[in-house]
Amino acid sequence: MTENREYKAIIEGLLFAAGDEGLSVKELSEITELSKQEVQMFVNEMVMEWKLDQRGIQIVQVAKVYQITTLAEHNQYFEKLASAPTRSQLSRAALETLAIIAYRQPITRLEIEEIRGVKTDRTVQLLQRKGLVRETGRGEGPGRPILLGTTKEFLEYFGLNRLEDLPAPDSLFNWQEMEQERHELFERLGVEKV
Repeated sequence: MTENREYKAIIEGLLFAAGDEGLSVKELSEITELSKQEVQMFVNEMVMEWKLDQRGIQIVQVAKVYQITTLAEHNQYFEKLASAPTRSQLSRAALETLAIIAYRQPITRLEIEEIRGVKTDRTVQLLQRKGLVRETGRGEGPGRPILLGTTKEFLEYFGLNRLEDLPAPDSLFNWQEMEQERHELFERLGVEKV
């Protein structure tokens, strides 16, 4: 009995690894060194067991090969996953804003805008919707501005265990150079630096 479960686990792993290309009974037989009849029996049992267990995946036969697929009745959820904003890439502006928040947190929107030299309302809102940035409290001073910081999802997104694992800021940015460029931009525009 244990041997049967082991063979089913091997077949499951092989079908998973084969992906969209799938594997035929003959290929499964050659790899597992089981007879074609044994492979077919295990696959048939797995199909029934997965159906009875109401699993989210199934084994189907397409063009004489077996594949692991998701259930058609769950398509609406896969469409949501594919179109979820958290699955999309971040723009350069979003990455710059996120880096400033990560390295300078807690930080206000105004401080971010002073560093970047542009409005960041929409970018910060996007980062909040993606769950990468959150409000961490209120700052001191007029209007008690909202303070922003990164989230657990930020750490997961970048594969970090903790904020201390971020690379040294000097290895990524030359803050003095950014500050100089900002100052020169203000001078060209005739705007007084705050």
